Amino acid sequence: MSRIEHHRYRCPAPPRAWFGVLWLLVWLAVAAPAEVKYQRPPQVISDILAVPGLPAVLLDPTRERMLLYQTDLYPSVADLAEPMLRLAGQRINPLNNGPHRTARCLSLTVKTIATGKEKKLALPGHSRFSLPVWSPDGTQFALLRYGSREVELWVGDAATGVARRLKPVVISAAHGEAFVWLPDSQTILCQTIPANREPPPVAPKVPVGPTVQENLGKLSPARTYTDLLENAHDEDLFQYYATAQVALVNVKSAQVTPIGKVGIYAGFEPSPDGQHLLISRLHRPFSYTLPASSFPREVEVWDRAGKVEHKVASLPLAEEVPIGGVRPGPRSYHWRPTAPATLVWVEALDDGDPKKRVPYRDHVLMLKAPFKDAPVELAKTEHRFGALSWGEKNWVVLLREVQSSRRWTRTWLLNPDTPEIPPQLIWDQSTQERYKDPGSPMMRTLRTGHRAMRLHGNSIYLSSQGATPDGDRPFLDRFDLTTLKAERLFQCEEFVYEHVIALTADDAATLITRRESPTNAPNYFLVTASNLTHRAMTEFPDPAPQLRGIRKQLVTYQRADGVPLSFTLYLPPDYQPGQRLPTVLWAYPREFSDADLAGQISGSPNRFTTILGASHLFLLTQGYVILDGTTLPVIGDPKTANNTYLEQIVAGAKAAIDKAVELGVTDPNRVGVGGHSYGAFMTANLLAHSDLFRAGIARSGAYNRTLTPFGFQSERRTLWEAPEVYLKLSPLMFADKIKEPLLLIHGEADNNPGTFPTQSERLFQAMKGHGGTARLVMLPHEAHSYEARESVEHVLHEMIAWFDKYVKNAPARTATTANP
Repeated sequence: MSRIEHHRYRCPAPPRAWFGVLWLLVWLAVAAPAEVKYQRPPQVISDILAVPGLPAVLLDPTRERMLLYQTDLYPSVADLAEPMLRLAGQRINPLNNGPHRTARCLSLTVKTIATGKEKKLALPGHSRFSLPVWSPDGTQFALLRYGSREVELWVGDAATGVARRLKPVVISAAHGEAFVWLPDSQTILCQTIPANREPPPVAPKVPVGPTVQENLGKLSPARTYTDLLENAHDEDLFQYYATAQVALVNVKSAQVTPIGKVGIYAGFEPSPDGQHLLISRLHRPFSYTLPASSFPREVEVWDRAGKVEHKVASLPLAEEVPIGGVRPGPRSYHWRPTAPATLVWVEALDDGDPKKRVPYRDHVLMLKAPFKDAPVELAKTEHRFGALSWGEKNWVVLLREVQSSRRWTRTWLLNPDTPEIPPQLIWDQSTQERYKDPGSPMMRTLRTGHRAMRLHGNSIYLSSQGATPDGDRPFLDRFDLTTLKAERLFQCEEFVYEHVIALTADDAATLITRRESPTNAPNYFLVTASNLTHRAMTEFPDPAPQLRGIRKQLVTYQRADGVPLSFTLYLPPDYQPGQRLPTVLWAYPREFSDADLAGQISGSPNRFTTILGASHLFLLTQGYVILDGTTLPVIGDPKTANNTYLEQIVAGAKAAIDKAVELGVTDPNRVGVGGHSYGAFMTANLLAHSDLFRAGIARSGAYNRTLTPFGFQSERRTLWEAPEVYLKLSPLMFADKIKEPLLLIHGEADNNPGTFPTQSERLFQAMKGHGGTARLVMLPHEAHSYEARESVEHVLHEMIAWFDKYVKNAPARTATTANP
């Protein structure tokens, strides 16, 4: 008799042993994770998700044509399940040497603005194409096709609407910029797969030794990044897939001219005269605690043959950069748009350390070709350099500096050709100021392909969201740089939402706008500024007529301490006045320096309601009231505001619920709360520290702040500087206090710093260990946000089922169901 057969005929176990086995099986059935098939939400939601989204519109530099680019919004989970390498903070598809996730193009159409004539391009069906990039002269556009085995370079002709593949070119798109047009509009600079490349490195079957890291007394703080290199084989893989050959491709002949040596290229930019190339390339030693953006790099100027003309910088591994600091040495390097070949860069004067006391933090330097002279200092900044906005005329550049400790910014007017002229202060205000926001400069693409501010005489044009106490009303101003006075040229009317996309005349006599309203889908218009005459450029239909019955309004109220707050109230399509319905509060807390700024209204009730992805707004179709964008400000000194985080978010949530009840739309016995990322962190904290809600949904959150020890969100203190705050704000530490049901959802491949999937797993285990009601849903292959159709539908199914059970159909509350 065989051993198997002998085992089969063993005597029965004693009754007590059978009881133990039975108990173990029951325990396993309860404790073991269940494999659930993807579920679908109600049909009305699936129908909305099945409709393609509105096309993206890409205007050409001359404003004569536009590209209408429509994509499949939701790939299948099979697409997400394709091979993926997580290396140095990036996700690479090893099959085609490109990014792991790409868009699926449904259609691409060229439209002539003057005539409205359209030409739909013939493209391979359901292909993965990148967003097109216009040539500087607007006659052509280039884009990438992500094939199953290689990445292809395609070029389209704007006049004929014909796109073709440049067949000899095989693009390397795993790291850095894949391609860029040269100023001649006939040449593309790109990264290509090196010729005769060997097969990828194979992981050793047997380790050759341990992975070792060490630090020899240096201060090397690091945020909690994801997808980092972990061992020598990872280093080899990153080196292999990121290494490329830079080449010039003639668009007409498809001739490929390799230049320079193979290397890991982070970026490249041609000079405005097209004769020089600003190149940035990475090299070893790599890091296991920092992403590729912090690796050592060489920054050089090449000629078009690939010969090094000038060394801009040789930057070491950025592991000693303090939290909140910047990398020492040249940074923000670029070409001046209005000069043939002038380098511009920024260098720290405080070694990049924000804690050092110095009269100036940074200075901006310029160096003209042939790069032999000493650089000229354009400006010094008292605070950290923010950005440069170059004017299309040589005498104008705006410099913005930022004081992060105060959340403050200043903007200066400079003359780059005469740096000895003192800078003139233009704006001086909080970075959180909305009502007095002057706007951002309108830009244009020059014939060189570089971007610069539009000027008319001595004036620039400023476009702003136009925040007001009644909601956003975007505007366009002409701002005189000599008098520093603004003239209003356009402002959105009441009851619609319309903002300026581009100017089609130097004097802004005609504009292109994007206009929408609660009942009209967003469309593009050619507008005569003098009389606001509108001519439709597009006629996109309503993609989801089922949603038009939804009503929304901006609601303002006050917190108990007088802080002004707001939310957008959404009522379901079949809402009848006087009904008190189950309600969901959805929010994302933000920090503010003072109450006045915290109370400024954000958003507009006049926007077209579009619901995409796993949006909580789909709950409207199931009879819920939504308090969306509920402002839960955390107000105080940026260094210590989180000391009262819990008290402030609880007070803000209570004020929102009280207001919704006062409006007569909310049943106070049936209110749920939810949020994504930092909103998930908020949700768990509200359940742990208040008795306001019946249930919560927390998606892709972080719940143990000791796992983000060098800061989180706007918290600048480390765990060791403020341990009591880190512990107090960690919902994991109060899992025993979470008595209301909590649904935790997380992508198994979350790529967001700090929100590792284990954050949700640990909170679930903690609640389970204390007898809490919780459900953990881990989504295969999903990152921080959820993309696959199957995932999106399943998340919505879970959310509806959870709130239906624990909020909509919740029994009346008793003293025993409340938090102690």
